Order: sequence, then structure tokens, then C-alpha cells
Amino acid sequence: MRDIEIFLTLAQELHFGRTAQRLHISQSRVSHAIRTQERRIGAPLFLRSSRTVRLTPLGEQLATELRAGSRLIESALTRAQSAAQGLDHTLTLGIMGALGHVVEPILTAFTDAFPRVNLVLREAHFSDPFALLRTGDADLQLLWLPIREPEFTIGSTLLVEPMRLAVSTASTLSTRDTVTLEDLADQTLCDIGTVAPRYWSNELIPPLTPSGRPIPRGPRVHTFQEMLAAIAADRAVALVQEHCVHYYARPGITYIPMPDGPHCAWTLIWRTHTETALIRTFDAFAARRS
Repeated sequence: MRDIEIFLTLAQELHFGRTAQRLHISQSRVSHAIRTQERRIGAPLFLRSSRTVRLTPLGEQLATELRAGSRLIESALTRAQSAAQGLDHTLTLGIMGALGHVVEPILTAFTDAFPRVNLVLREAHFSDPFALLRTGDADLQLLWLPIREPEFTIGSTLLVEPMRLAVSTASTLSTRDTVTLEDLADQTLCDIGTVAPRYWSNELIPPLTPSGRPIPRGPRVHTFQEMLAAIAADRAVALVQEHCVHYYARPGITYIPMPDGPHCAWTLIWRTHTETALIRTFDAFAARRS
């Protein structure tokens, strides 16, 4: 099973060093495992050169079939663990906007593996990001980093995505192929209020450009839909995550790439004092699937 894991990881990474690092083993252990499998099978699984590693057609076939078998084995073991631990409770996950659609494969895999767990989604808003956790209406939540609140445990990062600038199609920026952070000094960003910690909101609403020019803040918004309305009316612009391009296509709004913009790391967090075995199980499972 360990050699199969090494093979599948190398088939994904196509790099012996990264495979060894990811599995916390030596590079020689990776090489030995692949050579052993190739001898057992009687044909090469990878084509190696000084610069590249790629799968042979036989290696591609084997990787496809082994991935399916590996998922079956993992699911069987997970279901056995679920039954042994009596994990049959409700788990409430706080998400923002369309994020539930983005991580849907993870959520579906979890409910398949833990059929006795009732997984419930609750919508959180960026204007008060910790409200669901602090009221007990969510057991854990996906939020972007950094999180510096002392009462929370930081779990696994499930998604890292670049940012785009959402602007009205009436804006002079709408015809641009790209924009930069420096361009924001001439725009007005939506303001999400003062409930969210400033360090957290500054990740998506920076106060200054890289050269130190102030970035104006304009209309106060409390939800994503309010923000989209302000953008469409050309009252403001906003930095948004890449997935918004697909899930929030709207007449009157365009999403412009920002090569020097920040990246958003969506990470699970939960209240430390209410941590449960089910929360830890979900975090570990989601980390493996991300």
C-alpha cells in the first residue's frame, strides 16, 4: 500500500523531490519503490530525463485504475472509523457566498464516507465573519487567512485562489486586460464596516497601494449581493476571489485579472473550546481531498 501511495503521488507530482517531501520520505525511497514496481510489472511506468518525469501509457493506465481502487479503500476505512466512533451527529459548516459550490466535491465525498453525519451549510457574511462561530450557529467555518483571534483553532487550507478586480462595465477600467494594485489609488473600494477585524478586511480591502498611496473607501456594504449592486452602479470596485468569475457573472460587471494582487487562502477554523472528534475528522478528511 505504501508503494502504491508513492506511485500515485509521483504520478501527480511528476517530480521525485516533491514526492519525497510530500510523503516525508527520502528521495531514494521513492526511486526504490518505483523500480520495485517496474520490476514486478515488467515494464517502465515513467519516462525520466535530467529535466522531466512523465508517465508511460502503461503508467497512465495503472494510475487511473489504482486511483479508483485507492478511493474505494479509503472510503471503506473511513466508514469503518465513522461507525466505530459513533459519528452520527450534525456538523454545521459556515461558508461565504458560492464557496459551498466550489468545495462541493469535498462535501459530497464527506457525506458519502460518513452517511450518519448530517452536514449542514450556513451562510456567513464578510461584514461579520465570526458571527456564526461565536453564536454557536456553526461548528466550523471556511474563512480567508490571516486569522488572529485567540479563541479559534486554525485548521487546513482547502483552497488558494487569486484575486480579480470587479468593476462596472461603465468603468474606464473595464476595457483593460489587467489592473494593478497601484491602479486602486484612483478607484473607490467598497467598505465592509468595522465589525470585521481591520487586519482581516485589509487582505481584500488594502488601505494603501504598494507605493503608499491611499486607496479610497466608499459605500458601506454588508453582503456580497449589496457589493455587486454597488459595483454594477459604478459606485465602487472590489477585490473578489477567482471563483466569483464563474458563480457571479452579472450584467454590468466585469472581472479583471490582477497579476500583482493578493491570493485568498480559504481555511477551516473553529472555536478551540468546542472542538470535537467530528470537527477534527472533517478537517483531516477535507485536507486529504483538497
